Amino acid sequence: MATPRIPRLDSARRQFLEQGIVPASVVAEPILRSWRRCADIGHDMCGSSRMQLPTQSELRELRQRNEDLLRFGRPIMALLAQEVRRSSGLVLLTDAAGSVLDAAGSAEFADCAAKVSLMPGALWSESAAGTNAIGTALVEHRPIEVRGHEHYFESNRILTCAAVPISDPRGRTLGLLDLSGPAAQGSGHALALVSWAVDQIERRLFDRDYAHCLRLAVHDEPGLLGSAHEGLLAFDGGRLVAANRHALRLLALDAGALGVLCYEDLFVEGPAQAAARGTVRRLHGSLLHVRLVQSGSAAAISHVPVPGEAEQAVFDLAREAPPVPRREARPPASARMSRPGEPAPWFDAGALADLARAVRLLDAGVAILLQGETGTGKEVFARQMHARSARAEGPFVAINCAALPESLIESELFGYEEGAFTGARKQGSKGLLRQAQGGVLFLDEIGDMPLPAQARFLRVLQNREVTPLGGARAVPVDFLLICATHRPLGPAEQNVVRADLYFRIAEYTMCLAALRDRADRARIVQTLWSSGALPAHGGPDLPQEVLQALAAYDWPGNFRQLIATLRTLRVLAETEGQARLDMLPADIAARAQAPVDLKTLTEVAVRDALAACGGSMSGAARRLGVHRSTLYRWVRS
Repeated sequence: MATPRIPRLDSARRQFLEQGIVPASVVAEPILRSWRRCADIGHDMCGSSRMQLPTQSELRELRQRNEDLLRFGRPIMALLAQEVRRSSGLVLLTDAAGSVLDAAGSAEFADCAAKVSLMPGALWSESAAGTNAIGTALVEHRPIEVRGHEHYFESNRILTCAAVPISDPRGRTLGLLDLSGPAAQGSGHALALVSWAVDQIERRLFDRDYAHCLRLAVHDEPGLLGSAHEGLLAFDGGRLVAANRHALRLLALDAGALGVLCYEDLFVEGPAQAAARGTVRRLHGSLLHVRLVQSGSAAAISHVPVPGEAEQAVFDLAREAPPVPRREARPPASARMSRPGEPAPWFDAGALADLARAVRLLDAGVAILLQGETGTGKEVFARQMHARSARAEGPFVAINCAALPESLIESELFGYEEGAFTGARKQGSKGLLRQAQGGVLFLDEIGDMPLPAQARFLRVLQNREVTPLGGARAVPVDFLLICATHRPLGPAEQNVVRADLYFRIAEYTMCLAALRDRADRARIVQTLWSSGALPAHGGPDLPQEVLQALAAYDWPGNFRQLIATLRTLRVLAETEGQARLDMLPADIAARAQAPVDLKTLTEVAVRDALAACGGSMSGAARRLGVHRSTLYRWVRS
């Protein structure tokens, strides 16, 4: 199978050497990216790698540093080696840098591989060995197969290799498993075999490290529960602390979500109901098959009568296992709850991923700037960042810069000493910045902070200390910073925020989408209506025509306006036992009930609306002020 490709690959290599380009149909994009990286390093494609092998003492130290990986990997390597020994295969285990820790398999091919230093102790990173399955898979963070002439160095084209990175349950790369063989015999099912073997290693690491947690196995195909392809999740106190790569793929998450998201961010049913039914619905729609991965009497949860207690029982059962030292302290899941009277936050999968990323950055001390229209939930987002951060037990101090009088903003922010100004309290004030000590400071509408106060605040951020008004002694402060604005900031915006301050508060910027730009508004409305965010939870269903009217509206006030509307509708619906269109505010009801004359739509208006909305029929319908079905009828006519 590989032989007919050789002349085309030779031609592609010559074209790459001469012009730096290669037809995509000949060389896979990951291989081409690797070739470019190797060229940038200065590797000679016609040359060979020059590896300096370690001494026996150095190899022994390398193996000692990776003792855990070897202990879990060697039994699986032996199984895989038995499968491939007759086909002259060689199984290699490397560390996270690409250094070969051990090898097993065909002794005959091992002798051949040693000629290119494919042996224990050798470093097969891209920087050392050019394009190869080990180094390229580690760079690309994905399974990779490199066949014959796809290797960057001429000397390595005798090999065909398949490699899969090995990750721990926290998403960190521990090493890699590789299956190499002669290029002439092709690869067969090498990548599938290696992926199976890596699944076994990762499963054993998962079970060892998270035996104290509630563990769930999930998959969208019931027949794959219990197989090597099932997704594994671990929850500690309701917080997602570990997941294998299959679970991350099924839930459309990355490793940044671990330690940040909670059970209720992912699933509708609690763990007790899910375990009893064998299925669990994701918060955003799709159904997954589920089983409890649990030692002990997990079945006892089905006999606990109260749902709330049943869910807690599931989490408590996980703690009956012998305790395992925890690697990272995190606040309990209850820390993420909203303030009394505040609606529960609603985040889709994309927003949850953004939230997880923002928490990681916040914990690293990066200042976050949230941008978005009024009502998009900037403070709710900031509070969720705080609740999921390493400083969740510290204070969350929210300051609306637009609400503080200009004459008082400095004294309120920085504090003051007794007698600092007329009317100052005898005992003085430590100020809002010092109240955030050990926690998170949230400055809403930072663009409304007066320029003199901006200069003082910049000094606070630079020196990490604040001097109260009328005081001579600076006081150290330690807080994480989140700012928010509804309008553009930055150096291009004159007299809004000083440029030097802007780059201090906007080390990472995140934009929260307006509700009218969300394609899933119907799902948002239905989720909020069915959630505990509204009074009289569990009230009447939302009729389809009311749901469509709410989903079609532009919501200039965003989530704040939507939640207020749903609250009002819930109260009215409770009285009469049903929700109706005439219970909606006049502007929403009028748009839903007004008959639309298809003749009023012109080809130019429709074309412009579609262009403005990127071809989205739903977006164009909202822009034209008609229902989506109306626009579809017009297009068909």
